[in-house]
Amino acid sequence: MIDAQKELLELEIDTTEAKLRRARKKLGRAMEKRSRAEKNGLPKDELRTLDRTVQGKQARVSALEKKLRELKEHKENGTVPTAIFGGRKLWRSVCKGKATRDEWRAARKNRLYARGDRTKGGNPNLKITFDGHAFRMAVTISHLSEATGVDALGRPIMRRAPRVLGRLWIPEKHRARLLGWLAEKRPYTVELIRGPDGRFRVHIALELDERPEPDLSRGVLSVDTNPDGLGIANVSSCGLPEPWPKGFRIPHPKNLGKYDGEFQIILYPSGFLYLRVPELAYASGFRRRYLIGVLARVVVDVAKALGKPLAMETLSFDQGRLDWGKTFNRMAAQFPYAMVLQALMRRASKENVGYKPASPQHTSTIGRLKYEKKYGVPVHGAAALVIGRRAMGFRERITREVRDFVLRVKERRKPTGNLLPREGIGMTRKVEAALQALETKLLLHNGLARRQQESFFSCWRELKILALAFR
Repeated sequence: MIDAQKELLELEIDTTEAKLRRARKKLGRAMEKRSRAEKNGLPKDELRTLDRTVQGKQARVSALEKKLRELKEHKENGTVPTAIFGGRKLWRSVCKGKATRDEWRAARKNRLYARGDRTKGGNPNLKITFDGHAFRMAVTISHLSEATGVDALGRPIMRRAPRVLGRLWIPEKHRARLLGWLAEKRPYTVELIRGPDGRFRVHIALELDERPEPDLSRGVLSVDTNPDGLGIANVSSCGLPEPWPKGFRIPHPKNLGKYDGEFQIILYPSGFLYLRVPELAYASGFRRRYLIGVLARVVVDVAKALGKPLAMETLSFDQGRLDWGKTFNRMAAQFPYAMVLQALMRRASKENVGYKPASPQHTSTIGRLKYEKKYGVPVHGAAALVIGRRAMGFRERITREVRDFVLRVKERRKPTGNLLPREGIGMTRKVEAALQALETKLLLHNGLARRQQESFFSCWRELKILALAFR
C-alpha cells in the first residue's frame, strides 16, 4: 500500500495542478461576469446569485491549493498521504456512529493475499490441490513459525509453519481450466476473504498467456463503448460495412430474466448492431460487473463466429479531465469504460480471439458526418465503423457529404435583414471561428499524413463544433 502511494504521488500532483488551472480560469470568468453585471445595473437578486457563484469558485481554488501544498510537502519529505486500512468510507461511518468499531476491525483483518511463484510451481503459501474427488486449499500460517536456532551466517532457522487444510468449492465451468493450470504447475494468485457470516470466499487469478495477434485480412468486428451499451460494426477487409451472413443469429443470454428489455439487441441488416443494457448506466457493484461480463461474452462470441478480431477504442477519463461541469462529471464517473474494455480483452484472450486498440479521437464526429445517413444507422454504429477502419489503417478523407454540410452551415449564416444576433439557432462566435479555420484546413486535410488527420487539432475539431451547434 505504501509503495503504491509513493508511485501515485507524482500522478496525483499533476492531476491536482491541472484541476487548479481549470478552477482558476472558471473563477476568472465568474468574476468578469460579476463585474459586467454590476456595470449593467442588474437587480440585487441576480448580483447575489453571482456573488455566491464567485464564492463557490474561490472555495474550490482554495481547497485545491491546500491539497497541492500537502502533496508537494509529502514529495519533499519522502512521506505519503494518509491511508486507512479497512476502507475510508467505513471509517467515516464509525466516526459518525453509524457503524461499530468491530465492523471496521473485521474489515481490516478479513483477508489474506499471496502472489504466485513460477519457480515454486504455483502458490506455496495458499496452495490449491485436487485429490481426485474435490479441490482443497492449504493456508500457511507464517506468523506461527518459530526459530529453532541459527545457521553458520547467524541467520535464524525457522521451523516449518503450520498449515490449515480446507475443502474448496470451484464452479463447474472453471474446473477444467484450473485442473490444467495445476497440472502444468503454473503460478496463480489467491485472495482469501472472510465474510461477516464467518464463511470464506476465494478469488483466484490466473495469468493469461500473451494475446493472439489480430489477423486483419478478413476485416474486424469493431466496438464503440457507450454508457448504456455497445455499438458494433462488422467491417470487411475493404473498410466497408459487411452485411451479416444469411441466417446468422446473435447469441442472446437467457439467464437474465429480471425484466423485459433488460438486454436489447438492435440489429441492422447492413452489418451494424447495438447491444443496449439500460441498467448498465446506473447499476453498481456485482450487478454491473455481471452485466459487463454478459456483454463481453456476447461480443467475443460474435467475433469468434465470424472469424474476425476485435477493434476497440482506448478511452481515457482520468481524474484530470473530471472537472468540466456537472453533466460531464456525472457521465464520466458512472461510465464503466475501463471495466468494459478489460472484460472484452480478457474474454478475447481466453477465447483466443485477437484484438487491436484504436484511438477514439473524433470517431463520433466522423461517423455522424460521413456514415450515419449513408448507411441509416445511429451515430454509435457509425463511430464503430470509424474505429474499425482506423484499426485497419484506413484514412478518413473529406468527402462530398462533409463539404455539403459546411455549405449548409454557411447558408444559414447569410444575413436575413434582421440586425439582431442569431444566437438562438447556433450562430455563435465559436461557430464563426470554426468556419474561418475550416477555410484552410479542409483544403489541406486529404494531403496530410494519417497521424495529422487523426490529431486533436485537425479539421474534425471544428467540424465537431458545427455538428454540436446544429444537431
